[in-house]
Amino acid sequence: MIRRLVLGEAGIGVALVLLAGFFMVAAPSFATEQNLRNIMTQITLNTVLAVGMTFVILIGGIDLSVGSAMALCAVVSGTLMAGSASAGTLLLAILLSMAVGGVVGFVNGFVSEQWRVPSFIVTLAMLNIARGAAERYTGAATIYDLPAALNDFGTLTLAGIPAVFWVALVLVGLGWFVLSRTVFGRLVYAIGNNEEAVRLSGHKTSRVKIACFVIGGFTVGVAALLYMARLNIASPILGQGYELNAIAAVVIGGASLMGGRGSMIGTFLGACLLGVLTNGLLLMGVDDFSRQIITGFVILLAVILDAYRLRLARKLAVTAAPVAA
Repeated sequence: MIRRLVLGEAGIGVALVLLAGFFMVAAPSFATEQNLRNIMTQITLNTVLAVGMTFVILIGGIDLSVGSAMALCAVVSGTLMAGSASAGTLLLAILLSMAVGGVVGFVNGFVSEQWRVPSFIVTLAMLNIARGAAERYTGAATIYDLPAALNDFGTLTLAGIPAVFWVALVLVGLGWFVLSRTVFGRLVYAIGNNEEAVRLSGHKTSRVKIACFVIGGFTVGVAALLYMARLNIASPILGQGYELNAIAAVVIGGASLMGGRGSMIGTFLGACLLGVLTNGLLLMGVDDFSRQIITGFVILLAVILDAYRLRLARKLAVTAAPVAA
């Protein structure tokens, strides 16, 4: 019981607290109010992307296209609202960004399910398609002159917390509710554990799996909007490597890459741990190359713990099984 608790969400939370405590001592400026707001702002995009990635990973899939899809969402919606101060145009651009992300997610899920192609291959192809489409759409040019209202939201704070981080918290809350309190969420976990059993019980597993990719695409569209709100630009080269950070947050949060195990709270804690680690190392003056090495070791440790959790779960299942007479 203690081992399961330590290796679960509680263990991730303890690790996060210990890491923050270490940086409070090693880098005095870490605990300042301004830096804490910086951390919340910095982890916003990864948290949003990781919310959608959690749904995909829970069904045993993977999405390598989120960074490129994010760039495509940004340039398409950014082109529409550039130079416009109309609230109607801004609203349309917001909906368009999420729609583009949803379409990309649908294509990923549909191709993977229709032709039984591993999602790794499908989304790897989409990574190149979306990136190329974004660069072709803008001629590889960055879009400026976005609405002031969008930038105002990107710099807004509510109750001392960045508004963009509130958006991430809302998505985490919605994701938690869907996964833990709805039939759809139960099906997501069931498919990750035993898809054939779910199919034989009469459920359309393909629809659920495609829906998970669409949810992932929707969060990509939201992340693109938050990126534009923060930096006031839309670039066809943005989002490079973001898919790896999102996957890392989900895995560090306790999800299994085999599917069927993980939680939205764990994902959020995983994103926080990555953000705190990056920020603390930066304040300590650690160079970029060393930060990458340390972050890589943390991700590797998370994967090792995931393998250990799986073996432990199997061992406990065997121990709990009734002994045949």
